[in-house]
Amino acid sequence: MNVLLTGGTGFIGQALSNYLSEHNYYVYILTRSPQKHTNTNGVTFIGYDHPAEQLPPMKAVINLAGESLFGYWTKTKKEAIFSSRIQITEKIVTFIEKLPKLPEVFISGSAVGYYGTSNDLMFSENTTTPGEDFLAKVATKWENIAKKAEKSGIRIVFTRFGVVLGHGGALPMMRLPVQLGVGGKIGSGEQWISWVHIEDAVRLITFCMENTAISGAVNITAPHPKQNKVFMRTLAKVLKRPYWLPVPSLFMYAALGEMAELITKGQYVIPKKALDHSFSFSFPYLEEALRQLHHSFDE
Repeated sequence: MNVLLTGGTGFIGQALSNYLSEHNYYVYILTRSPQKHTNTNGVTFIGYDHPAEQLPPMKAVINLAGESLFGYWTKTKKEAIFSSRIQITEKIVTFIEKLPKLPEVFISGSAVGYYGTSNDLMFSENTTTPGEDFLAKVATKWENIAKKAEKSGIRIVFTRFGVVLGHGGALPMMRLPVQLGVGGKIGSGEQWISWVHIEDAVRLITFCMENTAISGAVNITAPHPKQNKVFMRTLAKVLKRPYWLPVPSLFMYAALGEMAELITKGQYVIPKKALDHSFSFSFPYLEEALRQLHHSFDE
């Protein structure tokens, strides 16, 4: 079976591509620079100008592309975060319409940022009112563009990612101060981190692809979120380093601009739809997830 993937060279996309290839899927990765990549027995890189009509039937189209959230959030950076997701998703919706056979499902990326931030509220896919901050507006617009594919009659899934823990993404940044012996809570430490192990993230995406009963928003998070202070204390325990030096919020804003909100604010998100459909998490608890990743960092 064939899968068309955008964002296949990114942190989550690479892991998903590898996982699908290992599970008897053939992956076509849609990228702006296919010439920079080498095809393998399980993966072919194609450009956005590749004629959709010449592709074989696709079981699924999975859209994970977009400007990285990491980096100082200047006005230009924020515009790139927003416009990249909207423009690529619009291209994908058009591309789908030109395929010789419609895919069974269109899975389009989103984020738990859709819900906005709160230290008190609990969010699930039943929460239908988005937040009002920048990331909530990005996620809302991103999902609305992807919904345009509904007119083709295909099933649509919006994968709302939490903090994905792996060798990329946020974890290496979070590990560094702890490894240096200056780990501690960030800001108040009360903010929730809705996290998920990269292995569970790619397994849950695949689960959504294969389970025809799943549609709409799906939270890609583990079932047990943790407050920042607990997360950082657990990370220090796993790394066998001290946990003692708090990092003030003002320092984070000075270093990262508005991006600091990703770290100093959060939301408690439950993967209700995954649990309702009996998805089995390999790493439902934080400490075991961090221990597995710690060993893999050392390999």
